[in-house]
Amino acid sequence: MPKVQVNAPVFQTIKNYLLKEIQSGTWKEGDAIPSEAMLAEQFNVSRMTVNRAVRELTSEQILHRIQGSGTYVAQQKYQATLVEIKSIAEEIRSRGHVHRSELHLLAEHPASEQLSQEFMVKPGHRLFHSVIVHFEDNVAIQVEDRWVNSSVTPDYLQQDFTTMTPNEYLVAVAPLQGVDYRIEAMMPPKQIATMLQIAVKDTCLVLHRKTRSKGKIATVVTMWHPGKRYQFAGSF
Repeated sequence: MPKVQVNAPVFQTIKNYLLKEIQSGTWKEGDAIPSEAMLAEQFNVSRMTVNRAVRELTSEQILHRIQGSGTYVAQQKYQATLVEIKSIAEEIRSRGHVHRSELHLLAEHPASEQLSQEFMVKPGHRLFHSVIVHFEDNVAIQVEDRWVNSSVTPDYLQQDFTTMTPNEYLVAVAPLQGVDYRIEAMMPPKQIATMLQIAVKDTCLVLHRKTRSKGKIATVVTMWHPGKRYQFAGSF
């Protein structure tokens, strides 16, 4: 039986196993994976537990299920089809404006109890923390407060984020497998208000986003935008 990760939910252990077999090339695009019954026997768990792992990988477009046939490794499309996450620099340039950024923090920290739960790692796990202010034509429009899993991007601290954005780097080294996000209106803490050059009574649009890559939680990021200078828009 495959080795079970300590403290990891059983369905997550099965997800990680399936991802590892796909990423190692054991199962290639179009290959059938073992049936849920076989995986349940292999891991000595219920089919319901296996079904959750397979269901999540299917929703993340890693697997493809065909009714009455089986479950197969999907064509890996990640960013192109799952979700579009643009770099703030690309977004600004697309409007014909000039982007620049100021790096306020780039450091390593052990995971706190709260962050260990967010990343599904043990407390003390190595995380990287960056805080960057992005400007559009010299007007601050975003404070990007990002935590990064060292297991996914071990070279994060060695990057020059004055010449590229964390998003541009992460897209290149950590293919996106899934994303969770929410947007809310909030009053900024004093430090954020100062970075955005606004008053603490000015409402911000705040995007909270968690991404998954390589079978792990890759990043947890909070992005603050001045409500009077920024809007979210899109189409599909």
